[in-house]
Amino acid sequence: MKKSRFTEEQIIAVLKEADTGIKVQDLCRQHGISDVTFYKWRSKYGGMEVSEARRLKALEDENRRLKSLVADLTLDTQALKLVVSKKW
Repeated sequence: MKKSRFTEEQIIAVLKEADTGIKVQDLCRQHGISDVTFYKWRSKYGGMEVSEARRLKALEDENRRLKSLVADLTLDTQALKLVVSKKW
């Protein structure tokens, strides 16, 4: 997955700037992001604090790791069932 140029702290700071009343287009131009990126950030991080965003990131990483483990175990189980089902 592509690494973001912005940290969670920076994203939340940009979103809080938008809450002060600055136009979205001006804010996006100032920070070098597109309108689409801003609205994606707002849908994902809107109303969050920095600690909550860090917790979200940690949970996403843990979820990714657990999904990988489940996939590996499923493959192992299928391989063992295939070996057991063969007639010797």
